[in-house]
Amino acid sequence: PELNTLILISDFTFHILQLNTSLQKKTTDFSGKWKMKSSENFEELLKALGVNVFLRKIAVTAASSPAVEITQQGECLSIKTSTSVRTTHVSFTVGQSFSEATVDGRPCTSFPKWETDSKISCEQTLQKGDGPKTAWTRELTNDGELILTMTAGDVVCTRVYERE
Repeated sequence: PELNTLILISDFTFHILQLNTSLQKKTTDFSGKWKMKSSENFEELLKALGVNVFLRKIAVTAASSPAVEITQQGECLSIKTSTSVRTTHVSFTVGQSFSEATVDGRPCTSFPKWETDSKISCEQTLQKGDGPKTAWTRELTNDGELILTMTAGDVVCTRVYERE
């Protein structure tokens, strides 16, 4: 009886350890300096947000080669994006809401969450006023590219980055 009890306890402990290991998710590391490789629908995204044609042209030109630097510690990310016109900096913890600005500069509350092991999705809610529903995702692909999608209503902008 003692041996059977010991085996049962050992078996139970093994399953607890196995469960605990499977619950510990490996966090994808987005850290690094990134340069943009391609961009689709950025001007269309700005248009959907109501940005006037003059400002759209400036933004498209300025944002044609952004420098992106991401630092990450576990679930906490800091993203600095620099263009010839402006630099934005946002820090957040996945799973916690935070304040930022939409791509056209309106204050919003954002809620980032892990969509997959390698993709963070974030819905944005305007703090005041009306406008199209906005969101973004950042995904690290198996071949090491960073894919940023930004949506405004039904318009989707996709930007692909590679590490410098």
